[in-house]
Amino acid sequence: MERIEFLKKDYVQGFPANCGFEVERVTYGTFESRLKIRPVHRQQDGFVHAGVIATMADHTAGYAAFTTISENFRILTIEFKINYFKPAVGELMICRSKVINNGKKIKVSESEVFSVSKGQEKLVSKAMVT
Repeated sequence: MERIEFLKKDYVQGFPANCGFEVERVTYGTFESRLKIRPVHRQQDGFVHAGVIATMADHTAGYAAFTTISENFRILTIEFKINYFKPAVGELMICRSKVINNGKKIKVSESEVFSVSKGQEKLVSKAMVT
């Protein structure tokens, strides 16, 4: 429990905090975050900028991996691949990440990012993060 509370606080520092990311749910091997979409997150056509989505997918995947290691270690991304399926619109984004390969030194996490409009979730992207 203590480790999860630490990770919840650690997640919202620096650039991710500036973006407005918030922790939604944490369990061993999983991490879920959310973002209230503001005008600053949108690109020229009114959709959420791809960089915001990628940052959310990467950061949340890293913290899913963080739940599986001891306090003495840190996580850094060594590979990142993302697919965008549709533009992100609405008032909220949710990212659900889970560890899909829990190696001793290298972890692989998968992130799914959803936009939420009028209470309805739509999958907008999926990322693989090592």
